Amino acid sequence: MSIIESGNVAAALGVKLCRANVIAAYPITPQTPLTEKLSELVESGEMNAEYIPVESEHSALGVCIAASSTGARAFTATSANGLLYMHEQLHWAAGARLPIVMCVANRGVGAPWTVWNDQQDSLSQRDTGWIQLYAADHQEIINTVIKAYYVAEQTSIPVMVCYDGYILSHTHMPFEVPDQEKVDAFLPPFRPNYALDPSMPANLNTVTLPEPRNNIRGELAHGYMELRYLLHEGMIRAIEVVGEAEQRFNEIFSVSGTAYMDMYKCDDATYIAVAMGSLSLHLRVVADILRDEGIKLGIIGIKLYRPFPCGIVADALKDRDGIIVMEKAISYGYVGPLYSDICSCLYTQGLDGPSPGFPYVHNYILGLGGRTIRTIDLMDAIRPICTGKRIKDQPGWIGLKI
Repeated sequence: MSIIESGNVAAALGVKLCRANVIAAYPITPQTPLTEKLSELVESGEMNAEYIPVESEHSALGVCIAASSTGARAFTATSANGLLYMHEQLHWAAGARLPIVMCVANRGVGAPWTVWNDQQDSLSQRDTGWIQLYAADHQEIINTVIKAYYVAEQTSIPVMVCYDGYILSHTHMPFEVPDQEKVDAFLPPFRPNYALDPSMPANLNTVTLPEPRNNIRGELAHGYMELRYLLHEGMIRAIEVVGEAEQRFNEIFSVSGTAYMDMYKCDDATYIAVAMGSLSLHLRVVADILRDEGIKLGIIGIKLYRPFPCGIVADALKDRDGIIVMEKAISYGYVGPLYSDICSCLYTQGLDGPSPGFPYVHNYILGLGGRTIRTIDLMDAIRPICTGKRIKDQPGWIGLKI
């Protein structure tokens, strides 16, 4: 079924199709219409779930942690400072290996206050142990929510589905709503390896000591470091699981999506611009215009950011003349986080340093706090690099008025 709706509604319909059992909701712009839509679906009887309004984002994720610990399929959503308020609980959910799915409608963080879009909120939480997926349009939002539950439940790792506030959350675009029967075939009922049961009381995630110790049954149990190692290994395995999810999804729904990145006009490209979210689609317009000028520019939109599919990204970028990384976030005092990851991946593909195909890589920061991103400014930033200029200052800023 094809409909025209907002990105928040696309996300809500994805949650409904996944038959989530528990929804924890606290309003924050621009994600609020998502949970409002879910409340309507529950109230109307179209969705069989417990809808729990809470007093804060910290409590929202706390509810999801409790629900997931009992074997329920749990969901919440947030933005910006709401996500930051969850920070402690983000670590807890990942450390407890709970397959929660959360949508993040990306928004700049305060102070000063802004309600407009950038990606600083979710990218600042990249080391909390959550898988992070980024959607570029409404179809990707609904599809990614469905795939996120599959990945979360296969890996026992929580997943963030991130999409740009207002640019995607509030705009209306056409998208296909998958059939419920096919979603049920793709995503079977959640069967956790262990869940809390009143008939079998247990303590979960008790205090650990520096070294492994015997549990109450006399069995040697993992210590804190081993549990962190296993979470890291689970994240690495998640790269393969994301690929498996994409393949199954494509087969069941008869579509041809990609798991890790979307590539546009990259086959013959000598230069590649890389971004995440809706900016990657905006850059396609730039590529089309610059190709009319004889500049062979390709575009890559990163979809899986954590765990970062290093080898796959490096393979797509090797042997190019240059890479331009455009991002709506900054690691203060250094560079953009995506730029840092890409440079690391390209460097480590060689055994003793940069591989022979190590390209020139430049970083641009743009769009912070919803600053307008003009096509002409993107072209003016990219064109000199694609015609041989090598800029030393890292990072560059587009649209800065100082």
